[in-house]
Amino acid sequence: METNNYFNEDWKVLMRFFPKGWIVEAKKLGAFRRSRNIKSVKYLIRVLLIHLADGCSLRETIARAKQGKLCDISDVALLKRLKGSSEWFRWMSVELLKNKGIEIIPPNWLKNYRVKSIDASIITEPGSTGSNWRLHYNINLFGLQCEQFIITKPKKGESFRNFKIEKGDLLLGDRAYGRLSGFVYVKDNGGDFISRLKKDAFTIYKNGMEFNMIKEFKSLEYRQIREWTVEGATKGGLRQKLRLCVIKKSKQQIENSIKKAKRRASKGQYKLKPDTLEYCKYFILATSLPKEIHAKQILELYRFRWQVEIAFKRLKSILGLGHLPKKDEESCRAWLHGKMFVALLAQTVVDEGRYFSPWGYSI
Repeated sequence: METNNYFNEDWKVLMRFFPKGWIVEAKKLGAFRRSRNIKSVKYLIRVLLIHLADGCSLRETIARAKQGKLCDISDVALLKRLKGSSEWFRWMSVELLKNKGIEIIPPNWLKNYRVKSIDASIITEPGSTGSNWRLHYNINLFGLQCEQFIITKPKKGESFRNFKIEKGDLLLGDRAYGRLSGFVYVKDNGGDFISRLKKDAFTIYKNGMEFNMIKEFKSLEYRQIREWTVEGATKGGLRQKLRLCVIKKSKQQIENSIKKAKRRASKGQYKLKPDTLEYCKYFILATSLPKEIHAKQILELYRFRWQVEIAFKRLKSILGLGHLPKKDEESCRAWLHGKMFVALLAQTVVDEGRYFSPWGYSI
């Protein structure tokens, strides 16, 4: 089912999935200050969801809103309303996560860190003249604020180097960010990182000898967590000390990983090496965090990132279609916060319909 179908169904039903207190919070956070041109908070969010859920441009949104007798305002006025709703959308996203049982409260060991989840997404603007962009963004994992983002052409790849780093920043990235140049950049600027290890992206050494990961990992049992202190190096002379935190995957996860590796090889028309299949058995994180922080804590933090990512699993497709505001930072941040809310709301509707009742919503 397409995302916009959820928002075209009976509006009263959809509002049942909104977090408790959403109307009051809109006024408290400044999203709705007065009823001039837009009658109420309910009208405001309906108009904004035309833009955010259906991927309509601002002009198309106001045309639809006027036709539906929701409001009659200019596209400039609508953009102002969107920017004013940024913190409201963020608040609603946090509340929807709480409703899913995901409490975004950082553990005590993270009190000196600002934890930022790093990602990127391709945005395809509609129409014959629509452009493709890559949106690089970081989100505060324990607050869901979009703190930094850059808009580039699609050819610019994912890297920690795309972001400004300050002392106390802890960046979390998936395998696409597992390159040594990014690791060195983060450390040189006073930050730390946790990233999935990207196979063969650089050479790993231990005590001056090349580190044979497969040989070392073979002794791991299920549920056992081990770590190795190593050094990464590139032919270009980059070097960075790392901790590898490793756990063996479950039998089902191993099978899934091997299937994915075989699909990639088939699509790319190359032959898999035997050690690649062996490598699929392990979940490996590279980090710069000190040894005082246990490997289990590091794995648990990444698992939390993964849980939040699963809750947002529709975000990539929802981000992928729409008119990305590119003129100012404030409007782009509001757009991202709005898209986050749409993704969580869509997933909430799907989950309710799938697990709680045959008629599609709770009583």
